[in-house]
Amino acid sequence: MSRIRILPEAVANRIAAGEVVERPASVVKELLENALDAGATSIRVEVESGGKRMIRVIDDGHGMTHDDALLAFERHATSKLKSADDLMSIATLGFRGEAMPTIAAVSRLLLETRDAAEPEGVRVEFAAGKLVSVKSAGLPAGTTVSVADLFYSVPARRKFLKSEITELGHIASLVTHYALANPGKQFVLTTPTQQIIDCPPVERLADRIYQLFGKQSLDELVEIQIASTPFRAAITEPELEPNEESARISVYGFTSRPEIQRPNRNGIYVFVNRRLVRDRLILHAIHEAYRNILPGNVFPATLLFLEMPYDEVDVNVHPAKIEVRFRRSQFVHDFTRDSIRQVLMNARAVPSFAAAAGAGAAAPGNAIGFGANLGIIAATQTSPRPDSNGDAGQPHDASLQSSLADPTVSIPHANIPTLEDVGIGSGVGSDGGFELTGAPLRPVAQRFSFESASTFGAALDSAPLGFPAALPADSAQPNWAANFSTATNAPGRLPHPDEIADLKPLGQVSASFIVAVNGEGLWIVDQHVAHERVLFEQHLEARRAGKVESQRMLMPMILELSPRQLVIYEKIADELAANGFEVEPMGPRSVAIQAIPAGVTGTDAEKLLTEILDGIERENAAISIETLQAKIAASTACHAAIKVNMPLDQTKMEWLLGALAKTDCPMSCPHGRPVVLRYSVREIERAFQRI
Repeated sequence: MSRIRILPEAVANRIAAGEVVERPASVVKELLENALDAGATSIRVEVESGGKRMIRVIDDGHGMTHDDALLAFERHATSKLKSADDLMSIATLGFRGEAMPTIAAVSRLLLETRDAAEPEGVRVEFAAGKLVSVKSAGLPAGTTVSVADLFYSVPARRKFLKSEITELGHIASLVTHYALANPGKQFVLTTPTQQIIDCPPVERLADRIYQLFGKQSLDELVEIQIASTPFRAAITEPELEPNEESARISVYGFTSRPEIQRPNRNGIYVFVNRRLVRDRLILHAIHEAYRNILPGNVFPATLLFLEMPYDEVDVNVHPAKIEVRFRRSQFVHDFTRDSIRQVLMNARAVPSFAAAAGAGAAAPGNAIGFGANLGIIAATQTSPRPDSNGDAGQPHDASLQSSLADPTVSIPHANIPTLEDVGIGSGVGSDGGFELTGAPLRPVAQRFSFESASTFGAALDSAPLGFPAALPADSAQPNWAANFSTATNAPGRLPHPDEIADLKPLGQVSASFIVAVNGEGLWIVDQHVAHERVLFEQHLEARRAGKVESQRMLMPMILELSPRQLVIYEKIADELAANGFEVEPMGPRSVAIQAIPAGVTGTDAEKLLTEILDGIERENAAISIETLQAKIAASTACHAAIKVNMPLDQTKMEWLLGALAKTDCPMSCPHGRPVVLRYSVREIERAFQRI
């Protein structure tokens, strides 16, 4: 007797159901996606007992004919694919043709549907995968699918379901996010006792967020304005074909301000071509955008949409269609990260000293709002929270996780934000020594003006190596207004450079930190990272203009590279040359450094080149050319900047503060460390108990 046998269809369907139907929310997901693919403009979801007893999805889509209604329950039967070539460019949410037969295999299912062109509809009933009846019926155009007694034929699976409120939370989370992804459609979610969601169609995503969460939650978010750019190949990826050069990627959505923090990733939701997905690459990009802005153990609330040609993303990598694979993953990662980071520039708080004595305790943070409500609507908040054996330990699943947040989460003291222009960063630790304050409400008149570099150029002739002798008179003006014009009224915004342009230096602390004052209060400036920020922007500007200056070494420096360093050097040799390096191969494993960027000492040449080669981590091997340029500029600026424990006279301190005020991002160095700390007048008054 043969040991290998073909499984009966009923068994095969139940196995498929184990992959596709995990819980009631899985059923809602499949039926919602089918309704959206059918062109529905109004979708109503009715749930009883958390979906265990009954789920009904009603839509006004194009419906099905009698024959199509029966074919829909055959395995791998779909109207969305015709050939294998269609798998390379999937434009629909559902495409596998498994949803209806697998759901019918583990429930009692009733399908009622009518095509708008047909005079009558059809009613099809299944029980445990077996056809019970097929009848004609007078029905409105559209489709209604009723799923009762889920897993009644598989009692073992039913035991794994959680409490009714937990399952309802998953369903509410799912409907909420498809409502967010489709603001132009109506979504309704009801139970026998309450209406959880009722969202009429709106034009803007912000209006849909307001419908679901209210004004307070909307105010806690910053909008990621749509950013679009053509696809470009990373330096280690194949070049684009001529017919691919017109392909573009767009990123938009909303993300939380730095002071809104979540204890887990349940508030992060990503849509790729309107498909709700779980993707580690995009999660990493979001994490990188918030690097040094949020502590490592908290997370933002983010609603992110990526739009790209369908052939640039493979959605056929997971049975439940919740994972995707990008063709040019590194470019998607970098563009997503940079789009979010640019928005966070306008929402960053100003690092300041703690206000001493009684002000040492941190105020509770607002972890509710959008982040807390992102997975379940306020109407369900009246029920008790699920017990500890619910889903706390499960991995993040954007399609199924509920987002019940703990309103007691508070903002850590040391949330020191930075503006990281480069994808390399040294994390700033939290030691409880700082707290965040808002930006000044009004500017003060300038009381101290800096003289031009020519006035004290002679005094700078004795500047230490790496300190510029004079600020170029024709240097381009910073484009702060263009970058931050929308941030005028944003809470916790970065201070405008004019607010630090009138800083008057008083002296140094440990020959490393400049102490300065203005009408806003007392400021301490880290002289090394301040100069690093100045040199970083100057280097990038010179690189874009093709005018990076270099200096030849008296004697070439021979450097032996590891195999991995040698491979990276061969990849980026041209970019190194454009950044002021002159490096030539010397034997199979060695290179000779003939010249280095101006301002870098000869003793730092070997360390600088090694740092650049090692800075391109394995997971970032497909780095984009823009990110590579920024990494090289950041490393070069760090080695050329003045060091700590270096005394500066009054003139040099004035020059440095003036040059810092003219940069685009004066509050953080290229590696993400804070440049300035402010002790505001109000904090000083509070410390002396004057207020």
